[in-house]
Amino acid sequence: MTGREVQEIRRFNRFYTNLIGALDYGRHLYTPYTLTEARVLYEIAHAQRVDAADLRLSLSLDAGYLSRLLARFEESELITRGPSERDGRRQRITLTGRGRATADLLEDRSRDSAGTLLNRLSGPDRARLTESMATIRELLGEAGERPEPVLRLRGPDPGDLGWMVQRNAVLYAREYGFDLSYEALVARIVAEYAERYDPRWDRTWIAELDGERVGAVMCVRGGLEAAPEETDGASPHTARLRLLLVEPEARGHGAGRALVSACVDFARETGYRELVLWTNSVLSSARVLYERAGFELTAEKPHHSFGQELVGQDWRLPL
Repeated sequence: MTGREVQEIRRFNRFYTNLIGALDYGRHLYTPYTLTEARVLYEIAHAQRVDAADLRLSLSLDAGYLSRLLARFEESELITRGPSERDGRRQRITLTGRGRATADLLEDRSRDSAGTLLNRLSGPDRARLTESMATIRELLGEAGERPEPVLRLRGPDPGDLGWMVQRNAVLYAREYGFDLSYEALVARIVAEYAERYDPRWDRTWIAELDGERVGAVMCVRGGLEAAPEETDGASPHTARLRLLLVEPEARGHGAGRALVSACVDFARETGYRELVLWTNSVLSSARVLYERAGFELTAEKPHHSFGQELVGQDWRLPL
């Protein structure tokens, strides 16, 4: 090891720290969160289960500092804390709907920031940069570091529609307290899709990460106020996006964005004039996806459904 080698590493550290704004503790990615706070939210969002002790070890954080940070998150209603399922002496950390939306915002801005850096370079230079970064991680990273999981969308196989019913029921009960009436609704939607399926106008996509099912969405004929010709075989005017689902461990990997984009692209290419959807205001992460895709909120109405007091929302995207 030479002095010049040490100096080059230190020079690179200073350069890259300034480049990504790591020293701007109060305005990371133009948000009120520091880089450390953003990283903690990222870890919580991308882990299937996470305990406070896991965060402290994986991020090498002081226990007292992490405890204060988590307390601020809890006060801001970004997380909830409870006994760990693995060890009652540990704290299980879970994102709230607001926390999930915040983590998604930080993820989007991080991707946009990286994209801005890459857009400054030519194609060959981008390839040189990414290959060099991969080399740095390979040489200095931890052994056995996992590569970014591969996301792909596919059509439904036998059993996938039943899986959609089961996962919708489980996740909405767990995250929003929905009762059995929601599972009944999803089952009716899926059964109607299977019975009326027309490949000219209807489509379902299953999202996979490294070969595991992690999400789904449907695009079907008929909108919030379907015209008679939309159900009699004539060319329909309106499509409806239904049953968007992304598993918690897959959020942040682009599955939701890919599913919504696939639905929008299909509706546009098929010749629909508009794409509509109905959802509830508590689904804050989904709202971010819809707004990004260009949907506009057209109506809201309180209702009591699925054992909860909710606010239903109609969204519309002209095509």
